Amino acid sequence: MFTGIIEETGTIKNMAITGTSGTITISAKKVLEGTKIGDSISTDGICLTVTDIGPDHFTADVMAETVRRSCLSEKKTGDKVNLERAMAADGRFGGHIVSGHIDGTGTVREMRREENAVWVKIECDSRILRYIIEKGSITIDGISLTVAEVTHRDFSVSVIPHTGAETTLLGKKTGNKVNLENDIVGKYVEKLMKPEESRGNLTLEYLENNGF
Repeated sequence: MFTGIIEETGTIKNMAITGTSGTITISAKKVLEGTKIGDSISTDGICLTVTDIGPDHFTADVMAETVRRSCLSEKKTGDKVNLERAMAADGRFGGHIVSGHIDGTGTVREMRREENAVWVKIECDSRILRYIIEKGSITIDGISLTVAEVTHRDFSVSVIPHTGAETTLLGKKTGNKVNLENDIVGKYVEKLMKPEESRGNLTLEYLENNGF
């Protein structure tokens, strides 16, 4: 599990994707501290398992499902990526619950400055947009952000200077794709609200009768 608080940006050293799977090697520094083979590192929001590690890099396998769901296949050697180690049991929960399991991608449609912040508008599919609410949480390329606006076709976040400086988001251009992960809470609530798919009979009436 991750929090969406980026620890550093790394650089893609090598990508060996054959067909729809392969390996990726990333140059990094901070996220290598205390990391061992088998550990998880969020890479642009994608939970990757470390299969090899060196003094200045780590390597991970990339499976077909990851390539299908994310925009990883569009990356190339030299590109920067957002990195975060899995949350330690005694760590601070600065962002929100992030699994590192990408729901899909979105497309940057607009960036505009408002005083010290930058508004970023992202268009995405309705199956992702349905779980996005104003003032809720969204993960963009591994970054935990608060949703500022939502429409029927896109959503916007407002990025503070620190986040802009510590991540790759403000380096994006209109038309660039980003990885998106919805807040996991909404997906579980939806699943539980469908009695035929759940183990019990959780309904709106049941919740109301029990003080929810």
